[in-house]
Amino acid sequence: MPENWQQGGFGLYVHWPFCEAKCPYCDFNSHVVREIDQTRWAAALASEVRRVAAETSGRVLGSIFFGGGTPSLMAPETVAAVIDAARDGWTFGNNIEITLEANPRSVEAARFEGYARAGVNRVSLGVQSLREPDLRKLGRLHDVTEARAAFAIARQVFDRVSFDLIYARQGQTLAGWEEELGEALDMAVDHLSLYQLTIEPGTAFWDRSQAGKLRGLPSDDLGADMYELTQEMCARAGMPAYEVSNHAGADAESRHNLVYWRYGDWVGVGPGAHGRFDLNRQRMESVAWRMPGRWLTAVEEVKSGDELRSSVDGNDQAIEYLMMGLRLSEGLDLARLHQMSRNVATLKQIKDLQEMQLLEVYSGRLVATPRGRLVLNSVIESLLP
Repeated sequence: MPENWQQGGFGLYVHWPFCEAKCPYCDFNSHVVREIDQTRWAAALASEVRRVAAETSGRVLGSIFFGGGTPSLMAPETVAAVIDAARDGWTFGNNIEITLEANPRSVEAARFEGYARAGVNRVSLGVQSLREPDLRKLGRLHDVTEARAAFAIARQVFDRVSFDLIYARQGQTLAGWEEELGEALDMAVDHLSLYQLTIEPGTAFWDRSQAGKLRGLPSDDLGADMYELTQEMCARAGMPAYEVSNHAGADAESRHNLVYWRYGDWVGVGPGAHGRFDLNRQRMESVAWRMPGRWLTAVEEVKSGDELRSSVDGNDQAIEYLMMGLRLSEGLDLARLHQMSRNVATLKQIKDLQEMQLLEVYSGRLVATPRGRLVLNSVIESLLP
């Protein structure tokens, strides 16, 4: 039987934990700092890449993803050091995808050519909104003009450019989202990430919501209408959903994110980064120290940034694969799922959901129907032991 990385791909995730400001909706591991010792961080990240590469040799690396935080605050030399360490440690795939998340501010767009020289070949811009008042509500530091200018620069430097938008925002109407999404589709190269605003515990928006101060959020019904409109407009524009929140033209899917959703192998370096990979015939989970200072000290003094390293049993593997794979329009391989565990997505559970027109099975793949994707969390819950 092929290994997980051969079935789902192999990728490297690099977490850069620093931001200029904390967005009120963000629950990621990000920290606002004034000064960053780029040389020290470059050495630590490269050291971690070399460490995990020594453990996972023999795999072909298909993608590198610099996430955060705000990776476009990294010096190009820092990015280059990480990519060089990865190249030394693994065989690069012929069409390796190297993505860097960037804020669309002019100061960061000025670094794009340096990132390209370092080896980055795809940029994902955190535009989030094409409406000035909403950018302010979302706590973004850029304006619409700056976002459009950064996007134009990115298109000149990189063949592949994606950007994110958040919808179901405060005060947003269906007609307003239709107009804004139309503008985004006119801009888009080949990939869009379109997320409904969710209010996560631990964020400023959550605190405001709990205090009754976050008003004007769309109802669940309006949010569902926005989701359906998004699917229809993107499909007509030749960018159908290949995942619940991600849309792409032909062969333009995020290859790195597909590693997660297809449950391949990925290693994570940087504060708070998570990994899943096979080691000595076991599926391993790794979790790095979350706080930047603690992680940096561990790497420099103990030579490992991992706080946790443990094995994942078959049942948990199946649950993770189910939760990831059903997000994809292609679904998941049912036989592979049941090789991990037959307690997850039993034939009776599947049949019940088929009768409700929430799931379908074809060519050995388990797929959520369009109706099922609207209530995907409930569908997944119904398939658990």
